[in-house]
Amino acid sequence: MSRPAIVMPAPLPDAVIAALDARFTLHRWWQIEDQAGFLAREAGAIRGLAANTLAGRVDAAWFDRFPALEIVASFGVGYDHVDAAGAAARGIVVTNTPGVLDDEVADLTVALLLATLRRLPQADRYVRDGRWADAPFPLSSTLRGRRVGILGLGAIGKAVARRLEGFDVAVSYHGRSRQEGVCYDYYPTPVALAAASDVLIVVVPGGASTRHLVDASVLAALGRDGVLINVSRGSVVDEAALVSALERGVIEAAGLDVYEDEPHVPASLCAMDQVVLLPHIGSASIRTRAAMGQLVVDNLVAWFDEGRALTPVAETRR
Repeated sequence: MSRPAIVMPAPLPDAVIAALDARFTLHRWWQIEDQAGFLAREAGAIRGLAANTLAGRVDAAWFDRFPALEIVASFGVGYDHVDAAGAAARGIVVTNTPGVLDDEVADLTVALLLATLRRLPQADRYVRDGRWADAPFPLSSTLRGRRVGILGLGAIGKAVARRLEGFDVAVSYHGRSRQEGVCYDYYPTPVALAAASDVLIVVVPGGASTRHLVDASVLAALGRDGVLINVSRGSVVDEAALVSALERGVIEAAGLDVYEDEPHVPASLCAMDQVVLLPHIGSASIRTRAAMGQLVVDNLVAWFDEGRALTPVAETRR
């Protein structure tokens, strides 16, 4: 029995490549020198894509290349780089890797919040630069007494909220609708949530519907003692408005793991001492990335062995 043929548009972790090589006829798109010739010979046989954000936008251009495409298995919980609605219209299933990274991202979120408030990277540099001998490090802000608003109370948002309960801070949230059985206060708009908070943690999905959801009005409502933490997608925050708010003291500080034009970070943000910047590492532990990769493999195996996907995204569930 012939093995299903799949294409990997951009490199995934070595363990994922090895597992897919063992089970499928895997074509590494970035290594194909004559891509036009490959399409002429093999396009009709390709039934799956194993993709990540490094592949760029997975949309009609990819779907048109492979008329027999059945499934796009995406590495990551966010899938705004995949045209899921376009895939659904063609009968193509899209999967992502939810669940396995929730705790890792939630841990990182709380760590980023504490690092931003207590200025831990700045304190580290202070010691390394030999300045401690000259004077004590300046006093920092604190998490004590803070009101934390979570923008997007999905699986990761709930995991963040559970961790914050241990810090004895007030937690509230905004989402598309009020959730039953949730004990946190609900606010009907991002502006209302920001006005009731002095920490705003952003964990909504990316995509057109959330683009610049955090804009100048939200930042103004957060206020001069406010701290913004973004671990979702850079597109959710209006980066120009954020830079302006930080420069003018509209908010106090920000901790960012994501940016609008990754991996490029505005020089203005890099120059600010009240900002903590991370290189999009929310799920970037060895253990969690291995679990994410295995779920990509498992989705493809389940689809071709059993005709079902394990974690189809909402737009393509059948």
